[in-house]
Amino acid sequence: MKKEICITDYNCITPLGFDVSSNWNALLEGKSGVALHKIIENQESFYASMLDSEELENEFNRFFEKTQSDNFTRLEKMFLLSLKPLVEKHQISDETAFILSTTKGNISLLKNQTSLPKGVFLSNLAQKIADFFGFKSKPIVVSNACVSGVMAIAIAKNMIQAGKYKDAFVIAGDEISEFVVSGFNSFQAIGTEICKPYDKNRNGINIGEAAAAVYITSEPKNNETCSFKISGDSAVNDANHISGPSRTGDGLFASIRNAMAEANVTAEKIDFISAHGTATIYNDEMEAIAFNRMELQNVPLNSMKAYYGHCLGASGLLESIISMESALNKTLIPSKNFEETGTSQPLNIIKENQPSEIKYILKTASGFGGCNAAIVLEKV
Repeated sequence: MKKEICITDYNCITPLGFDVSSNWNALLEGKSGVALHKIIENQESFYASMLDSEELENEFNRFFEKTQSDNFTRLEKMFLLSLKPLVEKHQISDETAFILSTTKGNISLLKNQTSLPKGVFLSNLAQKIADFFGFKSKPIVVSNACVSGVMAIAIAKNMIQAGKYKDAFVIAGDEISEFVVSGFNSFQAIGTEICKPYDKNRNGINIGEAAAAVYITSEPKNNETCSFKISGDSAVNDANHISGPSRTGDGLFASIRNAMAEANVTAEKIDFISAHGTATIYNDEMEAIAFNRMELQNVPLNSMKAYYGHCLGASGLLESIISMESALNKTLIPSKNFEETGTSQPLNIIKENQPSEIKYILKTASGFGGCNAAIVLEKV
């Protein structure tokens, strides 16, 4: 019999707040972190969800010594703030895993450099955070495009089930940088307004930045509550295209099917889908096809991208946290800015705050290179 793997604690740092409760209250009020920002000189402002650097610095100085500020990059400060409350509550042992999810890491360190700074390597970034908090095991880095956050949860679950670790701290984060903006501009994927996932009039993504952290264990202590079980997971690559998703949704379909099979749940049992929903034509259409193939078209569904933007390696973990908050608060959050269906197949898009009993959550993600991932979270 497989061990039950539980998520007992989590935290997040976003433009909507520096803890979970602040974020949840902002979402209830329909607030969005997306606003106009000018990132690159000689380029027009565009919509993105970006942390206020001054607020971030003030928050960092509240919890860490001011002398430490110069020792950490902006992204590293986001990681430290997201993880600190969890480390203070849960003990780190020799059998504790430390998993870091990111797509670009400290990519901003490369600006105007003629040689590679040490901090730009993801392994060094992970080790720096691990050393700060005193982790004893070698850090694990998950960097698989935009499914990284969901995959990090799945990897923690599977490594604990295999007996390699007893518990795990998983953190995820990415920041907005000139490199990321230039990359998405090259795809002509950045929208000219606040994004509208699944809507007929959507015109592209908003980029976002955030950091998030969860604590996962197979052995909740006396003072811990197993709030959610990670009941199933899967990751499948359809190898369709370097950036474009499969038109038939094959990889996402297979990921969902496998995760639900492991969790032993049918479509009728899924109460809520936290989808990827980037507000690009190809992604939204592919997801609609995959969900319909799994007969999930009637399940309430949302995308968080119009609140947080696309936070790359942090998106899957952040959105999983918000999903769990939805279940605990028995409230579904609407998919912001959705008005008229813009996919060829139907979806049950949530349009307003609504009460709901949520036991089984399906969280999905898709990314460049044809990668897809899904997990089933079960409220205990």
